[in-house]
Amino acid sequence: MYKKYYRLKERPFEVTPDPRFLYLSETHEEALARLIYGIDQHKGFLLLTGDVGTGKTTLLNDLYRRLNGSTRIISINNPRLSVNDLYRSFYFALRFRGYYRSKVKFLRDLRSRLQESATNGQNVLLIIDEAQALPPRLLEEVRLLSNLETPTQKLLNIFLVGQPELRQNLNGFRMRALSQRVTIQYHIRPLNKEDTAAYIRNRLLVAGAVNPNLFSNKALKLICEYSKGYPRVINILCDNALLSGFTLGKPIVNPKIIRECARDMNLNCDNGDGGQHGYWTPAYVNHRANGHFLSRWFGG
Repeated sequence: MYKKYYRLKERPFEVTPDPRFLYLSETHEEALARLIYGIDQHKGFLLLTGDVGTGKTTLLNDLYRRLNGSTRIISINNPRLSVNDLYRSFYFALRFRGYYRSKVKFLRDLRSRLQESATNGQNVLLIIDEAQALPPRLLEEVRLLSNLETPTQKLLNIFLVGQPELRQNLNGFRMRALSQRVTIQYHIRPLNKEDTAAYIRNRLLVAGAVNPNLFSNKALKLICEYSKGYPRVINILCDNALLSGFTLGKPIVNPKIIRECARDMNLNCDNGDGGQHGYWTPAYVNHRANGHFLSRWFGG
């Protein structure tokens, strides 16, 4: 609705994890550098955590894009798999002949394929997203897969991505054997005020904006305060604000528009009166992103 008014080629604040819109803040850039290093150097277990809405999946999609043809990826997006389903994922991704029939045969075939890949200079990477939901039994199977190695290198890199609870799970007594194998780990932090402004302008430029300064400086500051630096909340707030600005005929989004949209979204920030204010929790953000929240612009 507002694309033509603001001279945009596409909507800049979709909540889909499109790597074209990735803004590498200091925390995201460091996370990406560590992950690429860990994969290139066959470091084995890698761990990336962050709250819901901090951009983990977008970063993950950018990592896929950056990895060249020398890395084969087994991607697991549904951690509620059975052990057999996990093994079958390897059969499909690595194009084994035949079908998964037994664990013994699977491990024999997998070691053979991994050794062949290593000989050909090819990495094999298992990525498990939403890994905080992995049941202990499946985590133990993943740990056992990390035993596939030669005297000089790991044959399989394993990359776990999840919410902060994942760290808590791994720090538990039952998971100590796995947590000791994690060689590289990083926790993504929300954006600060400067990064929030740069993030918004970057998305506008990628979306083809002639003028990337569609939000006033005071509006940008408010967006950071209301969103607490969570990219997903920033996207939702900015999308609503542009729609409101279009409806009101405002060429630049001002603080009043941000406050009204934030109120509609039940967002609050510290307005300087010393009071304690709540804001969207990560769980509520996830609930909104799954389509259960309708703003006033769509009849909610």
